[in-house]
Amino acid sequence: MPSAAQHPRPTPPGSWDVHRPPSAEGRSILVTGGNAGIGYFVAEQLAGTGATVVLGSRDRTKAEAAAASIRSRVPGARVRHVPLDLADLASLPATVDALALDRLDAVVHNAGVALDDPPRRETADGHELMFGTNHLGHFALTRWLAPLLMAAPAGRVVTVGSFAAKSERLDLTDLQSRADDYRPKRTYGRSKLAQMTFGFALDRRLRALGSTVSSLVAHPGGALDALTPSRAPVHVRTSGERLLGLPAGLLVQGKDAGAWPVVRAVLDPLATGGQLWGPRVFGLRGLPRAEPVQEQMADAALAARLWEASCELTGVEADLGFR
Repeated sequence: MPSAAQHPRPTPPGSWDVHRPPSAEGRSILVTGGNAGIGYFVAEQLAGTGATVVLGSRDRTKAEAAAASIRSRVPGARVRHVPLDLADLASLPATVDALALDRLDAVVHNAGVALDDPPRRETADGHELMFGTNHLGHFALTRWLAPLLMAAPAGRVVTVGSFAAKSERLDLTDLQSRADDYRPKRTYGRSKLAQMTFGFALDRRLRALGSTVSSLVAHPGGALDALTPSRAPVHVRTSGERLLGLPAGLLVQGKDAGAWPVVRAVLDPLATGGQLWGPRVFGLRGLPRAEPVQEQMADAALAARLWEASCELTGVEADLGFR
């Protein structure tokens, strides 16, 4: 029987205002990589709803600058920072302790590394850097966050994927990209595909447990710096960059709009586990909507093998603490 994720419920037009999402007063939300890019705008938009937003970042200075920028635009914003290094798995329990929360209403798995050129690089744990950070780091972080997510009335895990994943296929025999033809862009796309596959697999497991926690996936479509409004000192766009980016605006959008599907996946009371949220126009730009899940992301057998491999590589138990 087809799942709701493969045939999502149509989104009624006008039912969601990206500029006025519902109140999240009283909720606590962790945004990994919330100090820059898509993550920054997700954090800014969530802060505007009254939520307490925690920026998970390796760089305290950048996180504090992002928090100051958010406060300058959102009076009374509740935003703070916790140190987070997804490339160092042993550090993750301390990050969760630093949250100092008795519950977590949502986590946005957004942080990521994208390398453009060789050479191949590794994390502190010896994993290929992009796969180790983007997928394995978030996989392990979910395990340590599980008790806090289960303590919330309806916890959500929102994994931020990428349009780049749609043209890739996972190679379970070479998850670490050790082959001689190391291609950074391919490795990045596969790392994001692994993340998205995990997001859907997690929801299937949560539903089987009857858990109150749900897992959704979102992607920003095509999001360019040249179309992104300035947020000094986090991001500064010159007039020349803006003009050069205008023609691309017919097909893609800025990172502020790229954050919309993520925010909707976090906050929409009608959004359900297993859904994929992305921009409405060709998956590249526009208002957020639920869209069909591609076959390679919904493959339960492949996901089970990826899950097993991820457990072995991270050293965490198969249930990720969701019991």
